Amino acid sequence: PQSASARNNVRDCSTDPPYLPPTATNTTARLAALRATMRAHGTHAYIVPSTDAHMSEYIAERDSRLGWLTGFTGSAGTSVVTQDKAALWTDSRYWIQAERQLDCNWELQRTISIQSIGLWILEEVPVGGNISVDPFLFSIDTWTSYSQVLHSYGRTLLPIETNLVDQVWGDQRPPPSSSERLWCQAAFTGSSWQEKVAGIRQQMQQHIRRPTAVLLSGLEETAWLFNLRGDDIPYNPVFYSYTLLTHTSISLFVDEERLSVSARQSLRAGCPGTLCVELLGYGQARAQLSHYAQGNVTIWLGTEYTNYGLYGVIPEEKLLEESYSPVMLAKAVKNTKEQELLRAAHVRDAVAVIQYLLWLEKMVPQGQVDEFLGAQHIDTLRRAQEHNRGPSFQSISASG
Repeated sequence: PQSASARNNVRDCSTDPPYLPPTATNTTARLAALRATMRAHGTHAYIVPSTDAHMSEYIAERDSRLGWLTGFTGSAGTSVVTQDKAALWTDSRYWIQAERQLDCNWELQRTISIQSIGLWILEEVPVGGNISVDPFLFSIDTWTSYSQVLHSYGRTLLPIETNLVDQVWGDQRPPPSSSERLWCQAAFTGSSWQEKVAGIRQQMQQHIRRPTAVLLSGLEETAWLFNLRGDDIPYNPVFYSYTLLTHTSISLFVDEERLSVSARQSLRAGCPGTLCVELLGYGQARAQLSHYAQGNVTIWLGTEYTNYGLYGVIPEEKLLEESYSPVMLAKAVKNTKEQELLRAAHVRDAVAVIQYLLWLEKMVPQGQVDEFLGAQHIDTLRRAQEHNRGPSFQSISASG
């Protein structure tokens, strides 16, 4: 039998009424609303992943659809909702956490394989049934994997461009970040954005397929290419954007109002001309890409982080698919100046770590420090260093 403390820690759905720890979220109303929306769209099952439209490792609060729907706040998971069942798949890092956060509306599946999710759906959805997804939240490879499993057994994978969780979430959904974009000063970049664009265009000319355009979907790609930084996602200096770069034009899809004056001036300095950045709304990317793809073109993209919502509007014969775009590969190779800047940043960080270790040697014997206070203190020491803009992930602090 479970000890009382263990029982208070995790849910117990075998009792009547079921026992839920205080950390569990009541999802009954959310699921009822989602199921009503699903019925209106004629869908038998709805798949909700834990990512955003750019396949980002970290996501903003407004993109945490899985977290809102289930109550589960782990960084990796997939949920499927039918009219009478709901299940969450996650890996072994999060099994205990899920048992603490889920209520008894949810089955916990201790795996993350698409095969496992597909087999569960096949059992729950009759032949001829529709399984729906938001195509902007699935990478090309993930979409293909689901499609192969389901179509071979007579089920249809149906893209719905309106996100059904967002519809149900409504006004409670957190708003997008409204802070002004940051212009990354020349002192912190290895080369100007104009030089980077010229380098990518040169690669386009040298490629055997002679692509006419490069599509950038990874948020770090656009941030790197234009030397811009933002704070749309915690711990990441990026902002929501897409870029379509051709030999003669540059289209940046972004919330223009949030560009700082210096950023806008830099992007527009070469207008008119081939180094003039056309600023278009973030939501216009799909329509503009669809229009461009009607011409005699070849579009080069990285399949690892391009979503199916964009990929699906490009005819297959006009695609040049590689795992990573030329921008992602160029970004990975640091030039001499970038290497110097990296080393200098590590020296500054080392100073903060040494200060922290000295502080620990002094404070721990006094019994004054727990793991949480330790994490807070090293963040404070790092913030005191010049040029610091915060940690790249929440400090992980543990002892023993």
